[in-house]
Amino acid sequence: MEKFKKYLNPALSGAVIGMVNALFGAGGGMLTVPKLKKIGMSQKAAQANAISVILPITVISAILYLVRGDVKITDAFIYIPTGLIGALLGTFCLKKISSVWLKRIFGGFMIYAGVRLIMR
Repeated sequence: MEKFKKYLNPALSGAVIGMVNALFGAGGGMLTVPKLKKIGMSQKAAQANAISVILPITVISAILYLVRGDVKITDAFIYIPTGLIGALLGTFCLKKISSVWLKRIFGGFMIYAGVRLIMR
């Protein structure tokens, strides 16, 4: 039973992260980073590892939305090449930015996203 409890919180967290990511098209990382930090990861490690959590969730969600006809892949084509370039730049910058500034930038994005959602 103790072993079950050990895995229950991460399993429930994963389910919530997946649901939030699929429902809102983003936001899973904003939940994943604090969760990973809570288990002892540094800010940089949490942000880097959040991608490995979000990637498969996003792929599955995208496939399901494509199959259901909710998404036209052609609408996303313009964002894919520039998004890949941004990912490369972000990966490079992660190594260069101090953890303190990384927290501030991440927090700023969270505040911006929250205010933007409330104002709409």
